[in-house]
Amino acid sequence: MAGSTYGNIFKITTWGESHGKGIGVVIDGCPAGLPLSKEDIQIYLNRRKPGQSRYSTPRKEDDAVEILSGVFEGKTTGTPISLVVFNNNQKSKDYSEIASYYRPGHADYTFDAKYGFRDYRGGGRSSGRETIGRVAAGAIAAKILKQLGITLTTYTKSIGAIRISSFDADTIYNNPLYMPDADAAKKAEEYLEKCLSESDSAGGVIECIIDGVPAGIGDPVFEKLDANLAKAILSIGAVKGFEIGDGFDVALAKGTTNNDSFYMTNDHTVAKSTNHSGGVLGGMSDGSKIIFRAAVKPTPSVASLQKTVNKSGEDIEISIHGRHDPIIVPRAVVVVESMAALTILDAMLFNMSAKMDNICNFYKN
Repeated sequence: MAGSTYGNIFKITTWGESHGKGIGVVIDGCPAGLPLSKEDIQIYLNRRKPGQSRYSTPRKEDDAVEILSGVFEGKTTGTPISLVVFNNNQKSKDYSEIASYYRPGHADYTFDAKYGFRDYRGGGRSSGRETIGRVAAGAIAAKILKQLGITLTTYTKSIGAIRISSFDADTIYNNPLYMPDADAAKKAEEYLEKCLSESDSAGGVIECIIDGVPAGIGDPVFEKLDANLAKAILSIGAVKGFEIGDGFDVALAKGTTNNDSFYMTNDHTVAKSTNHSGGVLGGMSDGSKIIFRAAVKPTPSVASLQKTVNKSGEDIEISIHGRHDPIIVPRAVVVVESMAALTILDAMLFNMSAKMDNICNFYKN
């Protein structure tokens, strides 16, 4: 299958299936000399691994990463970096029944329509475990960005109809839902308990704030920064919506209220008085914080009775059992952050050849 590679210069290719021997990623284009250890990557993987709370699948996996290539004596060599996480707790027999029918909300039918064959063990390449490779690569991208003074803060903005009304960055990692508002997190947990009692699932919204990106990153036509962010985020299986800045609210605004006024700061730099654009103008960063949101659908695997069809063309009713997340949002927070980091880093590397001055300054003696 095609379509498992992302990026132009900092390029990643993910591989593996949910119930195969392992999941991994090959990263090409990482600069040499970056200090890198397994621990740097594991911190990110621990944020998405299963079995950490009542609100994630009970599948027990350490998701321990191994570096197979591209790192020597604690630093990247400039050659392709290959990372692998071995699967140790597959229960493929839990999925044997679904080989004969199509689960609502899953890629079962579309895989059969495209290939005439599918790996029904946990969804194969369409499984959430595919994101392990993205997160492992994203950890490296985020480390490079941090050296450039760029940080990413990603969190759950809402679950169901429950939205955060305050923001405390320290609170994000103090609750299993990664919400920066303790009161909202408590209400969201109560809502999820109700969903669980009804054999149902929930969706939500993830927000990402990227701080420190200089103005001029991205391109004005087909490589727009916001367009590439949208593609990156919408490539995550459970994401069904993307908006940047004021997003869909711009349809309700007027030009006089939607435009961000510019002004000169005390240190003679250009700044904006507001940030309705979400940090991107004309496909290029404008120097303010980049703010976007991703809408994540409810987990489609629910124990409630659902209608579908089988491969024999018969209408049937099913109840899906097995190990599934009652909500995808909390574990998807780090996936969104990783895809954003990959997109920003790739755009910055791409931007290095935008000016003759940049090339001359790099190569001059």
